[in-house]
Amino acid sequence: MTTGRQVTAGRLSLPQKLGTTRTLQTVRDDTGQVTSRVRRTVLPGGLRVVTEQMAGVRSASIGVWVGVGSRHETPSLHGCSHFLEHLLFKGTSTRSAMDISVDLDAVGGEFNAFTAKEYTCFHERVLVEDVLIAVEVLGVMLTDSLIAADDVEAEREVILDEIAMHDDDPDDVVHNLFAAQAWGDSPLGRPIAGTESSIRALTRAQIVRFYRKHYRAPGMVVAVAGNIDHTSVVRQVRRAFGRNGFLDGGGAPIHPPATTRARAVARGTASTTRPLEQVNLVLGVNGITRSDERRFALGVLNTALGGGTSSRLFQEVRERRGLAYSVYSFASHYVDAGLVGVSVGCLPGRYDEVLAVVREELRKVAEGGITEDELARGKGQLRGALVLGLEDSGSRMSRLGKAELVHDELLSIDEVLARINAVTVEEIRALAEEIFSRPQLLAVVGPS
Repeated sequence: MTTGRQVTAGRLSLPQKLGTTRTLQTVRDDTGQVTSRVRRTVLPGGLRVVTEQMAGVRSASIGVWVGVGSRHETPSLHGCSHFLEHLLFKGTSTRSAMDISVDLDAVGGEFNAFTAKEYTCFHERVLVEDVLIAVEVLGVMLTDSLIAADDVEAEREVILDEIAMHDDDPDDVVHNLFAAQAWGDSPLGRPIAGTESSIRALTRAQIVRFYRKHYRAPGMVVAVAGNIDHTSVVRQVRRAFGRNGFLDGGGAPIHPPATTRARAVARGTASTTRPLEQVNLVLGVNGITRSDERRFALGVLNTALGGGTSSRLFQEVRERRGLAYSVYSFASHYVDAGLVGVSVGCLPGRYDEVLAVVREELRKVAEGGITEDELARGKGQLRGALVLGLEDSGSRMSRLGKAELVHDELLSIDEVLARINAVTVEEIRALAEEIFSRPQLLAVVGPS
């Protein structure tokens, strides 16, 4: 746990002029030595650069977070965000795809990207002395991509293969089915990667227009964490992202726009037949948004319900009854919606009993909440996962990027711990009664 004094800026939406820098947080140890400092600079054009200086580490993680994901796609563009993520690795006017790979392999860098419902992230982890080349590669990739016709066709086949791979994974299938049952034919209800038909229909012209519309400085954040100097990083970002007039727009920073409002969770069951040895099911209800102050209470509740080996579901379904190998609960949050659910895989002959047991456990927690012992264990598990997870630069970088791009609030680690510690049994009981009394929906994938 961190100790010492902290300076916290709170809401990230506070006005900040283009070309200025603010210190958001400073953490010192008991001797007064700075152990962590978070600073933000807003460059001309609205590109935000947020860094966390971490003393005593030799690596740095860099992420470019873009405020567009599958949720921002129209039906005719379904899968475009993920398609574009792939294509930005394929070369620029000054670097081929091989050049990009060689540059990063030469310094032993780890390099990847992912597309989510509400954002896309390109990230690297390198030695501190190699931050310059890492930022340079990301900058040229994201601002100067060719999106060549040959690459579009080649990568189309790769993505179709990826979709087929996910279609062979029953856990992916059941969660996609659950989302579709929850949100219907809306962006939240569609699979992030698209479908075979939507990917085959996408044209290069559509992808290029999508790229030019969404990959703009005001909707992007560069987050860097490690033993780095903020001023030096800003200088490198300005150089790497300054080509082609990318930083000349002068626009104020923007957050991902609220797209089609998510409708309430649908009631009922959705199922699909697959020649599998197991039945996979997800049972869930409507949850809460990512800005809801009760998210900390839900985190503790979720942990107590199905977040570890001492949780109710694990003990009842696996340990006491031996009904399934894997059982867990989860909570997902979006800007205007959320889901809470339970995922289980079991033998077909045990499906009815498993479903009955899960429903009974949800009924119990809705009527009685959790015990003081469960509260203490849930808090301890969340605290440990938080602190241990933030001991590497990659986790710190992700924390910065998400806070700046989607959460609009940067809480210090101690503030998060304090909010977890403040959760009470009464708060969880009220939340559990509200959430688990809502209409349930069920998704099932398995043999006929």
